[in-house]
Amino acid sequence: MVVMQVAGLTLDEQTKAPILILKNPQGDEVLPIWIGAMEAMAISVMINAVSVPRPLTHDLLLNALHATGADLLGIEIVALREGTYYAELELLTADRRHKVDCRPSDAVALALRAKVPIMVHRAVLDAAARDRMRPSPTDAAHLIEPADAAAEMMRRAEALRTLHESGHESDADSPEQNAEQDEKGLEELLKLLEPDTKTRM
Repeated sequence: MVVMQVAGLTLDEQTKAPILILKNPQGDEVLPIWIGAMEAMAISVMINAVSVPRPLTHDLLLNALHATGADLLGIEIVALREGTYYAELELLTADRRHKVDCRPSDAVALALRAKVPIMVHRAVLDAAARDRMRPSPTDAAHLIEPADAAAEMMRRAEALRTLHESGHESDADSPEQNAEQDEKGLEELLKLLEPDTKTRM
């Protein structure tokens, strides 16, 4: 089992699909995982420390686990079969441990929120390399360049909301115009992030 960290997000140059980049902090090992648009946004919010006024889906799930007395101990990416990664949540309740099947993108979004380890089975790293789904060390630097349009849009929306609440919005567009621009920006972002992906999760 190899401990990995989130190095960032990027986009597939050909399909423009989001890619989650996991990196071994003890070496140059890098694992890219093609993910969905909404999961990319959930991860981007955490790695860029973007505040949101209400709990997102992954916040809700983590809150529900805590409310029922369960703790998330860590996540494991356990298999790569036919281009699809498989992961498990490791949960602890009062009397025992549980393994719960999960998509890696959701698992990582939860791990970032709970600040728990992200583990990848050595067989998965080997299979990714064998299937050419892992970049060589010369490609790794390019892949780690983050694509954080989602986080930037949310930051801008939060800044405009703060400006509006403080009553100093004379130099800004109207709230209606801002909301319309943010909605259009979100639509454009989702269109950009939703093409067919090499590895579905």
